[in-house]
Amino acid sequence: MGIVLHDYQTTLKTRASLTGTGVHSGKEVSISFVPADADTGIVFQLFNGAEQGREFRALVSEVGATDLCTMLGDPAGEHIATVEHIMAALFGLGIDNVAVEIDGSEVPIFDGSAMAFVEAIDQAGIETLSVKRRYIRVIKPVRIENGASWAEFRPYDGTRFEIEIDFESPAIGRQLFASDLNADIFRRDIARARTFGFMKDVERLWAAGYALGSSLENSLVIGDDNRVINMGGLRYPNEFVRHKTLDAMGDLALAGARFIGCFRSYRGGHRMNAAALRRLLSDRTAFEIVETTRRERGRSAEMNAVRSESRRRRA
Repeated sequence: MGIVLHDYQTTLKTRASLTGTGVHSGKEVSISFVPADADTGIVFQLFNGAEQGREFRALVSEVGATDLCTMLGDPAGEHIATVEHIMAALFGLGIDNVAVEIDGSEVPIFDGSAMAFVEAIDQAGIETLSVKRRYIRVIKPVRIENGASWAEFRPYDGTRFEIEIDFESPAIGRQLFASDLNADIFRRDIARARTFGFMKDVERLWAAGYALGSSLENSLVIGDDNRVINMGGLRYPNEFVRHKTLDAMGDLALAGARFIGCFRSYRGGHRMNAAALRRLLSDRTAFEIVETTRRERGRSAEMNAVRSESRRRRA
């Protein structure tokens, strides 16, 4: 069964602020969530000592790099990096309109998950506006491939993610997370999943000027013995694929509107998520813009096929 979606746009009731460290820059950064009017969308405002902040709209067309994170703006100039976790929190909790004020070029990593942003949103509260929400409804399959990796959108009566990863490391292996999405599911099953990496890669990243703020406090780390070295262990048995799902949610939140459909990927990442979203939005025969989430009586055979396939994969 598809999930219940809401027909009206939302924002926050009041402002909420928090401060943390950028995982790549290692610098302290402060951010604030600020309520915004209907149809504003998600807008980042970068204040680097100037009174007037530089605006970056949270859209896939504004993505400048996807190497180790998702970055809005120019990698060689003004930009805001690592936006995926904050975007996942906004997407997962159903926030349509907010200004995110930030005084540095990278969103803080906090504990490597989306929970700090969830707590800030809870502190601010959610306000329902009087303007209808517009959705991107997927009406035909769209797929991209890159070697053994692939990602696709398929028609589905709800918003669903089916994310599969496959690592040589026995600490991770092959994992699948498949679920419809709503705020309760996001809070319980996805929001606490942390970013992860391998100890053997740290020196290479440091030499390249990345991961300067990375630590066991904000990342799951797999040691040379192929074991998780964090003292507390895993938060979920399959935390790795749940974090990849969190990343996918944040990347697809850059569509500019919520989508109705199923997103599936195998061995994906930020680059493939962005490429799949661009492919969908570039094909006007693959989607339609709708203002209602009421289920149509005449579901297509293709939607039923997708639903049956999803059930088989969970079995």
